[in-house]
Amino acid sequence: MPHIAETLEDRAGWTGPELERSGDWIRSFDAAQRAEIAVALAQVQRRGLRFPGFSRADFALPLTAPMLADIAEELENGRGAVRLRGLDAARFTEDELRQVFWGIGCHLGTPLFQNARGEIMGEVRDESRLAEKTYEQVEAGRVASSRSRTRGTGPLRWHTDRCDVIALLCARNARAGGVSKLASIVTIYREIGRRRPDLLGLLCQDYWRSRPKDEDGAGAEPAFALPVFSVLDGKLTSQYSRTYVEQAQEFPDVPRLSAAQSEALDLLAAVAEETCLYCPFEAGDIQLLNNHVVYHGRTAYEDDADAGQERLLLRLWLAMPNSRRLPAGHDVLWGSTEPGARAVMGIG
Repeated sequence: MPHIAETLEDRAGWTGPELERSGDWIRSFDAAQRAEIAVALAQVQRRGLRFPGFSRADFALPLTAPMLADIAEELENGRGAVRLRGLDAARFTEDELRQVFWGIGCHLGTPLFQNARGEIMGEVRDESRLAEKTYEQVEAGRVASSRSRTRGTGPLRWHTDRCDVIALLCARNARAGGVSKLASIVTIYREIGRRRPDLLGLLCQDYWRSRPKDEDGAGAEPAFALPVFSVLDGKLTSQYSRTYVEQAQEFPDVPRLSAAQSEALDLLAAVAEETCLYCPFEAGDIQLLNNHVVYHGRTAYEDDADAGQERLLLRLWLAMPNSRRLPAGHDVLWGSTEPGARAVMGIG
């Protein structure tokens, strides 16, 4: 079991109440930056450019870029979570919001494909009522729409996504619910070590999990093993979704979970709930999370189509140029363990 260093990513080891009191995870666009974003959008529109067919060089943000660079540093070496406010969602059409989000995302990192179908900007929404529609019926002209799987309105358990940073832009809120939940993996790691070092030891050993079929396509191994927690160079990383751990148990060749391993996952979820931050979205908010050090989840929500209150989040997966080196063996999921290397998986 790795040594639990008190200095392990200190700023990333927060609790929800601490983060709420400090407020230092929230950044805001000022008036000049908002105006600059509008000008950058107008420039790509005049040139007939649409995502993903333009880069950060096409979406010039000389005033805003330094703040975005500072946010990238905070994500890797600070809190690991940033809520970026001040974007007026009502000012833009949904299509314009996609262009703006893409431009901002390209200044932060390299957008990655999110599945084998080529989804590059996902949509987090209730798609159950759209299930009968064909891919071609979903907004003609949209590139790589999120038709890879149906997403409902239920709660989401604690998990990480397969990228350095997940970026979510709130285009619309639901009538009720849909509250984002964040938990510090560093805090969870330390607290489990304090309460049950035996269970932390298990979480630092291999757990088998299924590989989502739509992420890697044909030929990929359907299940793989990685520790829930790994530490290298004084930095923590965690790749985790209990759903995929449970699904892996359906494969006959995968070792059965022991009672102690299940108990460790129960404790992880309990500590996450005890220490998390509940942070409702406002329209125009951009939430940025380092998946190596922050778990995220969500409460259930209710839409009201007649009132135009249908939850819609746009999602980017970003490979970051300043990302951490990963422990040996993590290339089974990430493709490379070198710092910053996951950018080769993207298109930017």
